[in-house]
Amino acid sequence: MPHLPRFTAAAVQAAPVYLDPAATVDKAVALIHEAAGHGAELVVFPEVFVPGYPYWNWTMNPVQGSPWFERLYRAAVDVPGPYVDTLRAAARQAGVVLVIGINERGGPGLGLLYNTLLIIDADGELLSIHRKLMPTWAEKLTWGQGDGSTLAVHPTAVGPLGALACGENTNPLARFTLLAQGELVHAACYIALPVGPEDYDMADSIALRTAAHCFEGKVFSVVSCSTLSPGMVDLIAGDDPQVRKQLARPHSALSGIFGPDGRPVTEPLVDEEGIVYAEIDLGRCIQPKQMHDIVGHYNRFDVFRLHVDNRPLRPLTLPEEEA
Repeated sequence: MPHLPRFTAAAVQAAPVYLDPAATVDKAVALIHEAAGHGAELVVFPEVFVPGYPYWNWTMNPVQGSPWFERLYRAAVDVPGPYVDTLRAAARQAGVVLVIGINERGGPGLGLLYNTLLIIDADGELLSIHRKLMPTWAEKLTWGQGDGSTLAVHPTAVGPLGALACGENTNPLARFTLLAQGELVHAACYIALPVGPEDYDMADSIALRTAAHCFEGKVFSVVSCSTLSPGMVDLIAGDDPQVRKQLARPHSALSGIFGPDGRPVTEPLVDEEGIVYAEIDLGRCIQPKQMHDIVGHYNRFDVFRLHVDNRPLRPLTLPEEEA
């Protein structure tokens, strides 16, 4: 019988200190300790929290946005590196499992960035460096593609944990890959998106995607979304009233914790900064699976087969490495 813990989870909804990785990591560390002080054993932060999301991809043409890309590249995070070390130390000191999004500098050449989620266990061990498989829409101007090597579920102090970034939670094959590896706790990390089409409601979309994954997989999801600070709006919009109006659009962020019935465990937080806390009891995942266990008895693996290439992709393989 697997261990099915009960614990308190924390979903952080906050703005980064935009394009300032040191200050943003300091803010993250303070929030980690705040959440731990409220009893949290799992703390989830937004997508690319360090040091922020490239909103200029949506508000400028590619030529106008290129200097901003350089700013982001220079402010991005190296893995391994000092900012990761600080986050690992904070998780260890607070005794929490940590999921946090970063802009990761790819190497060895210049110009490659990844949208990356770090999973850090309560002892400070870096369990996963998950690079978003496919940047969404305008994001392709900033990030490269990840690979299947990190599409994995990790044994942690709070149970089997998987994580996806933003639009990955819309990909049923990515979600099934995690569920089929025994995921019971899902971290879904998002950014506030006020710059999408006028009929697109980001908060509702987050809730819909989360409910679907929880109900289909009979799992808990901890959803963390960023917000935009007034300083970010000033920096991104400048003197453009249309962009300023876009960035002020309500219902652009939602954070919360959802149960295996697809419903919120507690009231989600919309748009405002804060931390949502809720108790997770993984024992609640058992009975719903009697009805629909899509990675077990409620599937036909003689009919449906999913092949996942989990090899890390590299730009260069030398002959001695093939031997």
